[in-house]
Amino acid sequence: MSNPTQDILAKARFNSDGLIPAIVQDARTREVLTVAYMNEEALRLTLEKGETHFYSRSRKALWHKGATSGNFQKVQRVALDCDSDTILVEVEPLGPACHTGSYSCFDVQPGFGGSIQQLYDLIATRKETRPEGSYTTKLFSEGIDKIVKKLGEEAVETVIAAKNDSSQRIVEETADLLYHLLVTLVEKGVTLEDIREELQKRQKTGRRT
Repeated sequence: MSNPTQDILAKARFNSDGLIPAIVQDARTREVLTVAYMNEEALRLTLEKGETHFYSRSRKALWHKGATSGNFQKVQRVALDCDSDTILVEVEPLGPACHTGSYSCFDVQPGFGGSIQQLYDLIATRKETRPEGSYTTKLFSEGIDKIVKKLGEEAVETVIAAKNDSSQRIVEETADLLYHLLVTLVEKGVTLEDIREELQKRQKTGRRT
């Protein structure tokens, strides 16, 4: 049986300086986070450790993304392009990709799906850490009955806004509804990936599309 790590290392075509460009992409939002370089050792460490490692051309040294900032990038998938001279690294970013503190080095922000995922992750963190003074903490402390009661209230308010109010009011109520829906999902242990898979299944079968 072939070893994926060894296959990629064997096929990767490094340039005359022993480097290969690496495009780092958010596996969930599909946004490009950064472009850096890897030498053979950085690529090997990335594949073996499951976190991105790069080679700094200015410092002429390896660096492990997040080692000093804590903004690690968990590797989800690594692939070579058709010429095997560029690496695509799909990651789960545990913080900003850019040294400036931005989500991406290209001054882009995650789209709607990425924003929903970020909110879901924040809510999940609130459930785990229960910071004082947080409304989310209060909901989780009061339990599922309180959570779904608020979800129902927000659903009704969204319907009323859609029937009677301005577009801005609909936006505000929809945001409240989505937030409380995400709290419900986190409380029940349902992930956004679970929802995505169900939607894809329905699309394939033609249900409600």
